[in-house]
Amino acid sequence: MAGLASEGSQFDARQYDQKMTELLQTDGDDFFTSSDEVYDSFDAMGLQENLLRGIYAYGFEKPSAIQQRGIVPFCKGLDVIQQAQSGTGKTATFCSGILQQLDYGIVQCQALVLAPTRELAQQIEKVMRALGDYLGVKVHACVGGTSVREDQRILQNGVHVVVGTPGRVFDMLKRQSLRPDYIKMFVLDEADEMLSRGFKDQIYDIFQLLPAKIQVGVFSATMPPEALEITRKFMNKPVRILVKRDELTLEGIKQFYVNVEKEDWKLETLCDLYETLAITQSVIFVNTRRKVDWLTDKMRSRDHTVSATHGDMDQNTRDIIMREFRSGSSRVLITTDLLARGIDVQQVSLVINYDLPTQPENYLHRIGRSGRFGRKGVAINFVTNDDERMLYDIQKFYNVIIEELPSNVADLL
Repeated sequence: MAGLASEGSQFDARQYDQKMTELLQTDGDDFFTSSDEVYDSFDAMGLQENLLRGIYAYGFEKPSAIQQRGIVPFCKGLDVIQQAQSGTGKTATFCSGILQQLDYGIVQCQALVLAPTRELAQQIEKVMRALGDYLGVKVHACVGGTSVREDQRILQNGVHVVVGTPGRVFDMLKRQSLRPDYIKMFVLDEADEMLSRGFKDQIYDIFQLLPAKIQVGVFSATMPPEALEITRKFMNKPVRILVKRDELTLEGIKQFYVNVEKEDWKLETLCDLYETLAITQSVIFVNTRRKVDWLTDKMRSRDHTVSATHGDMDQNTRDIIMREFRSGSSRVLITTDLLARGIDVQQVSLVINYDLPTQPENYLHRIGRSGRFGRKGVAINFVTNDDERMLYDIQKFYNVIIEELPSNVADLL
């Protein structure tokens, strides 16, 4: 594609890296410790028998890179900052670390996990439950859009772990339905996303209500300066486990672009691809809620079956749609970035960026959904003439080359 190196891009990788370097130089050495121990198997990590049973029953065989480095320091009670992209097993890393350290004899909340969206919180709750199945762990997801009364009732009865979104968790702490006295572990998942969503003040408020001696884990795909600032304020010599950006490869995911030239030509292109979409589970990303509705209507009026979900829908509707999609009864899902991080559908093998994301970081969260844990997947980016610069940025950011889509796309899946 011509003109890819034109100036004036929104994302400046150099500036990002420079900011990061400055931060690390000012107090990097005395602030971070690094962890180089690598455990090739779950058996070698010294985990409880019943936790191992849960890990293997869940279908994990060999730990991913972040799990090989990240589980043990967390289990030792150390503060950790772990940076790795979606789909690499971050969730199982902190779930294992928490499950290993709980005192199951005390049915009090001992670990609090915060996530940016309800979907992600519910996803983490599922993983925590599954991995802790043989330990008898009690987990509850505290999220907006559900009954406050019901939340209070469950918390009153006692749980070991609360996973939630900042708003509802803060509310429960203020109402004293969630008692902080026994909380000894605090995890921020997708910290970059929480900060960019404006949850910073709420996270700080929650911190104020928690015991002073608390283990903190921060998990994030990218580490913007604000995330490092949080780690500075609330963490004590954290172990920094970093999968560097140029290693943030999207291995196993073939990435292509289609030069659609004009916005108006995207729809035709999508319809041409529909037969391919429908043979596998596919997610189509657009940048606004209104566009989700618009594209859904357009596809349906052409007799294509699609489901759609976005943040304006009530929780109940979103849950039903996600259930249908997970079960495979609907195969094409149209959605926005909001939900990118809560979609953990093992079978998604095709992601279409109908709109390119506005931030290079979000590209990872969208396409990191496909081909998880070494499964194969394909991502197709629709690129108009105005998007060329963004495509160039994404390639630079992730150190990848995105090629033009060949005509035999069905053979790739």
